[in-house]
Amino acid sequence: MSELLINAQGLNTYYGASHILRGIDFAVAHGETIGLMGRNGMGKSTLLKSIMGIVPPQSGTVQIKGQTMNGRPTFEVAQLGIAYVPEGRGIFGNLSVVENLKMAARAGTRGQRDWTYERVLETFPRLTERLNHGGQQLSGGEQQMLTIGRALMTNPDVLILDEATEGLAPLIAREIWRICSLIKDSGISAIIVDKNWKHVTQITDRNVILVKGQVVFEGTSQTLHSDPSVMEQHLGV
Repeated sequence: MSELLINAQGLNTYYGASHILRGIDFAVAHGETIGLMGRNGMGKSTLLKSIMGIVPPQSGTVQIKGQTMNGRPTFEVAQLGIAYVPEGRGIFGNLSVVENLKMAARAGTRGQRDWTYERVLETFPRLTERLNHGGQQLSGGEQQMLTIGRALMTNPDVLILDEATEGLAPLIAREIWRICSLIKDSGISAIIVDKNWKHVTQITDRNVILVKGQVVFEGTSQTLHSDPSVMEQHLGV
C-alpha cells in the first residue's frame, strides 16, 4: 500500500460512559475510495469524528500523512488536506451559494488548484441557477451539492462524506452518486457512508463494515458481493 493519508490504530472512543469504538484500525491510501458501512448506531460517524478530532479517542492513534494528530484541533486535520462533509451538511444558511463556495477556496496541500469555482459550478449545474440564494433557501439536495462543492473548493486529498444521500429524492441521489464517481476519477481519496450499499459498492475500491464499534468485514466490493450472507448478517439486506 502506498503512503497512507489516514492511518488510525487501536481507536477506543467513548461518549460519556458509553464505549463506542472498540480498538478500531482504519486506513486510507492515496487514490482509494472506501465504503464505511453498518447499521445505525454502530460507530460509523464516531469513527469519522475521531479521525477529524471532533470526538477525540480515549486511546489509540490517528495519523494524517504520518503526523500523529491526537489532541490536535479539527482545523489542523483539515489543513492537512482532509475535507469533511458531516451528516446534516453544516452549510452557512445566512450566506449565499457564492459566499459558501468562495470562503472555502484555497490551494491543496501540494499547491494544487484543480477544483476551482468554475469547475465546481460546472460539476453542479443546479447551483449555477441558485448563486445568490441563501443556504437556507436551498432544497436538501441542493444543500448537499453545495456542501460537497464547498469541500472540493479546499482541493482536498481526502473527502469524507457522511450519509451522502440521506433523505434525498432518488433523482437527486443519482446526481450525488454521479458526482462521487467524478471525485474518484479526479484522484481524490474518499470515505463514503451511505445506507445504499448497492451504489456505494459500485464506486468503492474497499469496504469496511462496523458492528458495535468493531470491524467485522474489510474487503473489495467484489468480495462483498460474492458473499451475500455478510451483507444479510451485518447490513440487514
